[in-house]
Amino acid sequence: MRDVAVVGVGLSKHVSKRRDVNIPELVWEGVSAAYEDAGITPRDLDGIITGNMPAFEGVNLPELWGAGHWGAYNKPVLRITTGGTTGGSVGHGAFYAVASGLMDTVIAIAFEKQSDGDSTAGLNTVAVADMAPFLSYGIDPAFMLAFGGGAVGVAVYQASSYMKRSGCTPHHLDKVSVLCRTNAAKNPAAHLKQPGLTPEEVARTALMQYPLRFGHVCPASDGACAMILTTAEKAKKLTDKPAFIRSVASCSEEGALVGIAAAGTANTDPCAQEGCKVAAANAYRKAGIKEPRQEIDLAEPYAPFAHQLLMFYERLLLCDEGEAPSILDSGSMELDGALPVCPSGGVISTNAIGASALERIAEAALQIMGKAGEHQVEKDVHKAVAHGWGGAVNLNVVAVLADTPTPRG
Repeated sequence: MRDVAVVGVGLSKHVSKRRDVNIPELVWEGVSAAYEDAGITPRDLDGIITGNMPAFEGVNLPELWGAGHWGAYNKPVLRITTGGTTGGSVGHGAFYAVASGLMDTVIAIAFEKQSDGDSTAGLNTVAVADMAPFLSYGIDPAFMLAFGGGAVGVAVYQASSYMKRSGCTPHHLDKVSVLCRTNAAKNPAAHLKQPGLTPEEVARTALMQYPLRFGHVCPASDGACAMILTTAEKAKKLTDKPAFIRSVASCSEEGALVGIAAAGTANTDPCAQEGCKVAAANAYRKAGIKEPRQEIDLAEPYAPFAHQLLMFYERLLLCDEGEAPSILDSGSMELDGALPVCPSGGVISTNAIGASALERIAEAALQIMGKAGEHQVEKDVHKAVAHGWGGAVNLNVVAVLADTPTPRG
């Protein structure tokens, strides 16, 4: 395994409807920014790893009609789609392409232009196809029928379970939204920017389904992210401060019958997310991290709903289960806190679905490289963890980044 470094990051502007550009043009905003940041051109690439959610936009095989606009002429292209984790899986694929020696320099590209399609309808097609066999296996009908409400139908079921298990209150959900939307106001690429937002204002937004209010839910964003990965040797020639991807790991729980905990945890209780714990533990081990609570300086969990920031903070082994709400109350998750969480504003502020999990890795890289601008955290970031969640609510992907390569031996 070769050391792999991020040397360039590019993000497009994210809004609800980018009517000024088509999909290739939107993606080019992120891609061209990444090329500029790394100081390279498409001629320097050995390949492209890309991904989005094609069914959500109604146009399939985007790598065939789009990649030529992004520098893929006469270059190998691989498309990856794994649900909400797509961007994270794209980042993992790019990492392995370089780490394995297959390629020296690659660009990871992930995007979504949700205004060109219907994401909820796309999610519901998955629910309808999956519901009948799951019900026949005796999986909780209430949870499976929740899929009919799209992502929020699953999220309210998950949020209620998390609140019961942790003691989290609706006020904590309000505070999560304030944390993220305030951070997003300092991020020029973010979608929802709400400086000065208060928990009381969030608590007055419309109740969608208990316990989630409109203010606890992510937007539907148009946007793109690109990231240049290369070898440690080439990185030294391109930048003084690369962000090394020390490790990646993923874990998919069985979608229906058993699950890794012999209980079908992904479906019987979507709050459990045992797969996130497994992926996080594997990623930390491979990255040479023994005490993540002490060694991780920054976390970018994939949290399109407010409760998930707290839930995945715990599942990423950054505290004991049930402790995250009190850690939020302590101020530790703020930009100037002991372990800042989602300084970018997170998925709850910006959700171009196919890109969101890659953006977690990209934002962690920016923080390590000191390029995050106004949302740069106050402490030096030496090690960071980035996370993605998706599939059939059963897949977790984790990446650990650092300012130094993985220790050997």
